[in-house]
Amino acid sequence: MWDRRTRARAREETRMGKHVVLVEDETNIAEAIRFLLSRDGWRVETLANGGNAAQVIRAARPDLVILDVMLPGKTGFEILAELRCEDSLAELPILMLTARGQSRDRERALAAGVSRFMTKPFSNDEMVTAVRELTSGTVS
Repeated sequence: MWDRRTRARAREETRMGKHVVLVEDETNIAEAIRFLLSRDGWRVETLANGGNAAQVIRAARPDLVILDVMLPGKTGFEILAELRCEDSLAELPILMLTARGQSRDRERALAAGVSRFMTKPFSNDEMVTAVRELTSGTVS
């Protein structure tokens, strides 16, 4: 019989090695997401500039990308379009974040192939649930 500790260990082992590339220029938000996901067993690589994000993502081959809309260098939309043009990255789960929350941004992101769209501010549970769903297809 599985007790709570055994189930938690099994979930952690399942997530071990999962790699998230986070592209977010707001230091406080990036650090909060990094801390939250690292505590949940994820390996988080952070970038504060969109300029070389697609190149880093191509090289890293992460399990998930978390991408802010408004970035220096390149916008999240430009990075998303660049990634979706490549066959090898076409199915990569991408969670897009925005502080604006306008329906126009959501529609544009969905049309460009984003996997999920989240408006800031969001709760810790919302972030963890979204990451788990996008990388495993199930809600934990």
